[in-house]
Amino acid sequence: MPQIKSAIKRVKTQANANKRRAAQLSELRTAVKKFKVAQAAGAENASELHKAAARALDKAASKGLIHKNKANRDKSRLAKLAK
Repeated sequence: MPQIKSAIKRVKTQANANKRRAAQLSELRTAVKKFKVAQAAGAENASELHKAAARALDKAASKGLIHKNKANRDKSRLAKLAK
Protein backbone atom coordinates (compact mmCIF):
# COMPACT_ATOMS: atom_id res chain seq x y z
CA MET A 1 0.00 0.00 0.00
CA PRO A 2 1.41 3.40 -0.94
CA GLN A 3 2.34 5.96 1.70
CA ILE A 4 2.03 9.14 -0.36
CA LYS A 5 -1.41 10.76 -0.36
CA SER A 6 -1.62 11.19 -4.13
CA ALA A 7 -0.57 7.58 -4.69
CA ILE A 8 -3.25 6.38 -2.26
CA LYS A 9 -5.84 8.35 -4.24
CA ARG A 10 -4.60 6.87 -7.53
CA VAL A 11 -5.00 3.35 -6.16
CA LYS A 12 -8.60 4.13 -5.16
CA THR A 13 -9.52 5.75 -8.47
CA GLN A 14 -7.87 2.96 -10.46
CA ALA A 15 -9.83 0.37 -8.52
CA ASN A 16 -13.09 2.20 -9.22
CA ALA A 17 -12.26 2.58 -12.90
CA ASN A 18 -11.36 -1.10 -13.13
CA LYS A 19 -14.73 -2.10 -11.64
CA ARG A 20 -16.52 0.20 -14.07
CA ARG A 21 -14.63 -1.19 -17.07
CA ALA A 22 -15.29 -4.77 -15.97
CA ALA A 23 -19.01 -4.08 -15.65
CA GLN A 24 -19.20 -2.40 -19.07
CA LEU A 25 -17.25 -5.21 -20.70
CA SER A 26 -19.57 -7.75 -19.10
CA GLU A 27 -22.62 -5.90 -20.47
CA LEU A 28 -21.03 -5.88 -23.92
CA ARG A 29 -20.31 -9.61 -23.86
CA THR A 30 -23.81 -10.34 -22.59
CA ALA A 31 -25.41 -8.34 -25.42
CA VAL A 32 -23.35 -10.16 -28.04
CA LYS A 33 -24.03 -13.55 -26.47
CA LYS A 34 -27.79 -12.90 -26.31
CA PHE A 35 -27.81 -12.12 -30.03
CA LYS A 36 -25.77 -15.21 -30.93
CA VAL A 37 -28.03 -17.50 -28.89
CA ALA A 38 -31.19 -15.94 -30.36
CA GLN A 39 -29.81 -16.18 -33.89
CA ALA A 40 -28.90 -19.85 -33.44
CA ALA A 41 -32.37 -20.58 -32.06
CA GLY A 42 -34.05 -18.63 -34.86
CA ALA A 43 -35.81 -16.26 -32.48
CA GLU A 44 -37.99 -13.53 -33.90
CA ASN A 45 -36.35 -10.78 -31.84
CA ALA A 46 -32.87 -11.53 -33.22
CA SER A 47 -32.82 -8.34 -35.30
CA GLU A 48 -33.51 -6.24 -32.21
CA LEU A 49 -30.78 -8.05 -30.31
CA HIS A 50 -28.40 -7.50 -33.25
CA LYS A 51 -29.09 -3.79 -33.08
CA ALA A 52 -28.49 -3.80 -29.31
CA ALA A 53 -25.22 -5.71 -29.68
CA ALA A 54 -23.96 -3.34 -32.39
CA ARG A 55 -24.88 -0.38 -30.21
CA ALA A 56 -23.05 -1.89 -27.25
CA LEU A 57 -19.96 -2.40 -29.41
CA ASP A 58 -20.09 1.22 -30.60
CA LYS A 59 -20.47 2.53 -27.07
CA ALA A 60 -17.57 0.42 -25.84
CA ALA A 61 -15.37 1.69 -28.66
CA SER A 62 -16.32 5.32 -28.04
CA LYS A 63 -15.47 4.97 -24.33
CA GLY A 64 -12.11 3.39 -25.12
CA LEU A 65 -13.08 0.06 -23.64
CA ILE A 66 -12.20 -1.74 -26.87
CA HIS A 67 -10.42 -0.55 -30.00
CA LYS A 68 -12.60 0.82 -32.80
CA ASN A 69 -11.22 -1.72 -35.28
CA LYS A 70 -12.23 -4.56 -32.96
CA ALA A 71 -15.71 -3.07 -32.65
CA ASN A 72 -16.05 -2.84 -36.43
CA ARG A 73 -14.70 -6.37 -36.91
CA ASP A 74 -17.12 -7.77 -34.34
CA LYS A 75 -20.07 -5.86 -35.86
CA SER A 76 -19.15 -7.24 -39.27
CA ARG A 77 -19.10 -10.79 -37.92
CA LEU A 78 -22.47 -10.28 -36.22
CA ALA A 79 -23.90 -8.92 -39.47
CA LYS A 80 -22.74 -12.07 -41.27
CA LEU A 81 -24.57 -14.16 -38.70
CA ALA A 82 -27.71 -12.04 -39.06
CA LYS A 83 -28.05 -12.83 -42.76
